[in-house]
Amino acid sequence: MTTAATPRPATGAKRPRRPKGLSAHFFLVLAVLISVFPFVWTIVMATNTTRDIYKSPPKLTFGSHLLENIRGVLNTIDFFGSMLNTVVIACVTTVLVLFVDSLAAFAFAKFDFPGRKVLFGTLLVFMMLPLQLAVLPQFILMSELGWVGMLKALVWPALSNAFGIFWLRQYIENGVPDELLDAARIDGAGFFRQYWNVALPMIKPAMSFLAIYAFVGAWNDYVWPLIVLTDPAHVTLQVELAQLNVGHNTDYSMVMAGVLMASIPLVVVFAIFARGFIAGATEGAVQGS
Repeated sequence: MTTAATPRPATGAKRPRRPKGLSAHFFLVLAVLISVFPFVWTIVMATNTTRDIYKSPPKLTFGSHLLENIRGVLNTIDFFGSMLNTVVIACVTTVLVLFVDSLAAFAFAKFDFPGRKVLFGTLLVFMMLPLQLAVLPQFILMSELGWVGMLKALVWPALSNAFGIFWLRQYIENGVPDELLDAARIDGAGFFRQYWNVALPMIKPAMSFLAIYAFVGAWNDYVWPLIVLTDPAHVTLQVELAQLNVGHNTDYSMVMAGVLMASIPLVVVFAIFARGFIAGATEGAVQGS
């Protein structure tokens, strides 16, 4: 007795979508909506009035008071002056952090020198400590140098970013082949040429991420500028925006308009550097597949 062979599915036939894939897409969409909601709510509050915000239930649609709220911000604080200070500080800090941290990370990842493990362990310890512990020693140091009230008091303490060195060190250790560095040494390249011509072009995705991290950190810093900047002409944007909060009579729609205006440079910086980070990540995925 012969049994009929089970017919095989035609080559190229589409497989039915698995429920697991649908559930994954559902949770991804839900996560995106949850992440985007605070930004959308900020725009809603910035385009309405404080009275609309206090309504029950609150108004969830865009209003027509954005320009009025923006004029209120500009009339209350020196928005553009403090924004210029913050742009200068954030840009200079980001450039110097990228250079100093990548140089230190390259040395930690690819060179043996006395005390390397001890120094890197010390770096990890400092990375785990709260930033607030460094406020008093930093202020005393800035006072001894005569930098209190100056913008450079915000730049130099941010250069030795422990997270940046750790992040780039891990990336360089796995992403820069030793064979390329050996070939560069045979060609007579010294430490800096190996760093500049070999390592740096290969770590652009990691540098893009660190640029975003450093710029956002410098842009959103509030406590240290509030403490060290004593000259009103050198106030940063975050300190200036805090003056919009005047206690019980706070105009929250105006505050949200100021927050919205202060967020625009962050979006621009993210759009610029995220392209390099994503392009490098997808390039690595294609090469590894």
